Amino acid sequence: MPERKQPWTSYEEWLATIPSEMTADSLWKMDAYRLALFAADLGWYDVTKLMQDRRTLDVANQLYRARGSISANLAEGYSRGTGRDRARFYEYALGSARESRDWYYKSRHILGHEMTDHRIQLLTRLVQLMLVMVPQQRGCTLGESGPVYRLNPLAAESAPEMSKDLYPLLHDIPMTAEI
Repeated sequence: MPERKQPWTSYEEWLATIPSEMTADSLWKMDAYRLALFAADLGWYDVTKLMQDRRTLDVANQLYRARGSISANLAEGYSRGTGRDRARFYEYALGSARESRDWYYKSRHILGHEMTDHRIQLLTRLVQLMLVMVPQQRGCTLGESGPVYRLNPLAAESAPEMSKDLYPLLHDIPMTAEI
């Protein structure tokens, strides 16, 4: 099988590969959607590596499905007419992001700790965004306790102002040497 390497090494390079039909859609303004789509593209390469080991074939399938459903549910929810309906799909996306983190943790033996830590941190940022989005759409708060999440927009044009904890997740992305 020929070697396949990711065609980009940063979020900005990845943005340049997105078709204008997608970036012109108002959905593209949603920070969580862009980050989820980016995470799904990263997941493609991770799943390819997991599929090379028979022990993680099922994990690869579950991870691929969970990763892909984050952006898909955000897109479907964004297209709904009421806040309550949008919130329901955003909750599905939230569940898929948490499920993806779980599968990444289980994949750490194959993917390595650096890559796994990166992906878990990226997914945690997505979870943080959605924990704000869902209550905004519902008009109420979620009954979760825990740390207070700091959020900064993830717009491509705001990269210089990006929070210090998010910037490293979008640059010098750890990847497998070969797939």
